Amino acid sequence: MSVRAEGSSAGGLATRPLGRLLVWSWAHTTMSVGVYGIYALTNAWFVARLVGETALAAVTLATPLLLVVGAVSTTVGAGGASLVSRALGAGRPYEAARSAGNAMVLFWLVAAGTTIVGLALLEPLLRMLGATDATMPYARPYAAVILAGAVVATGFSAIIRAEGRLGYSTLVWVSAVVVQIALDPLLIIVFDMGVTGAALGTVGGQAVSAALAVWFFFGQRRRPYRITRADLRPRLSVLRGIVTIGAPSFLAAMGATLIVAVANVWLAVAGPAALAAFAICARVQTFVSMPQLGIAQGSQPVVSYNAGAGLWQRVRGAARLSLGASLAIGAAATVVVIAAAEPLAAVFVDPGTTRDNAVVALRIVGAGFIWAGFAPLTSSIFQAVGQPAWSYVISIGTLVAIRLPLVAGLGTLGPHGVWIALPVGELLSALVAAFLLRRASRRLPADEGPMRSPA
Repeated sequence: MSVRAEGSSAGGLATRPLGRLLVWSWAHTTMSVGVYGIYALTNAWFVARLVGETALAAVTLATPLLLVVGAVSTTVGAGGASLVSRALGAGRPYEAARSAGNAMVLFWLVAAGTTIVGLALLEPLLRMLGATDATMPYARPYAAVILAGAVVATGFSAIIRAEGRLGYSTLVWVSAVVVQIALDPLLIIVFDMGVTGAALGTVGGQAVSAALAVWFFFGQRRRPYRITRADLRPRLSVLRGIVTIGAPSFLAAMGATLIVAVANVWLAVAGPAALAAFAICARVQTFVSMPQLGIAQGSQPVVSYNAGAGLWQRVRGAARLSLGASLAIGAAATVVVIAAAEPLAAVFVDPGTTRDNAVVALRIVGAGFIWAGFAPLTSSIFQAVGQPAWSYVISIGTLVAIRLPLVAGLGTLGPHGVWIALPVGELLSALVAAFLLRRASRRLPADEGPMRSPA
């Protein structure tokens, strides 16, 4: 019996009115990532106010290592979710179970390898990322804890969303962030653990999220599929599908890591004040871009399920509405951040060089927020329908040809060059994504049926 015939949560992805379905889905995912954005801001505040600006700069230097772990989680989530949603849409729950089980095993194996390699090469990695004698005492313990906790760095929320369980997916995100926010002041102030406490708070929240995910997949019974021991056995064809579809997310995340690393190198030359200003700017951007990320994540199960069911008009409609909403929210974020740059910077640091740098950074970088969600959303749409070729062009092509050269080149001009490179890169990447989307959309079937390869 197909999943749609069972009237499950997943079945509603193909039957509910599209506009209301998307708003409902966006609301849940935006709430989830929005709560994480609040954590990013509060974490930066705790470190800056309770440990010091040098510690905040050190945490920024270690951030690329955290992003590497996140890239693995994103890859497995995007690839696994696409396979699960399309399998459920096609009425094949056994394929969904196999895809979810293999995605989980793949993440745990890669995360364990990341921990081993990262801890073995920790100090050389931090030096390469720009750590100095002043920042190393803070960066080393923070990065070590984050790497040690890599195996619990995901709650597989994307795969939970793939079957239409938006409420539980939100719970996985929110519970982790609530635990993190509660642990930060306790570990930093009460136990006087400094940046180590901030890192332990992050890992503690992740562990709660991972535990909820394990219960969802292996403990709950009223679901369209169950993961058995056989589904955890690695299968080359399934792993290949997960990696092929999820790789653009990994490359995009690694690209973001590389851009942050290159920016940090140039800003480290200018001193801790510029690095701390970048940390503030990055935290604000993380927060204001949450709705755009929520739209991308919320659209994925709708697009994937309907693609699996061959309902291409709904796929087109979901893509069109999602892109329009992302641009509108990005425009609002740009206006707010530029107008409120000074009070935003004042939340984190007292008057001085760091605040002055942060105000300038927010006003320049904020100009690109309007476009920031367009390329990632376009890439996720291609992944959702199981056609990652254009996603590779967006994630690799724009990184290599546009964003990285801009940061590396304009970074020679100092902090202002870095600030300018970031929004210009977002705009040019969005233009490339729009061109590719228009070209690829002509290959979508007019009615129900298989989609042709974009190659």
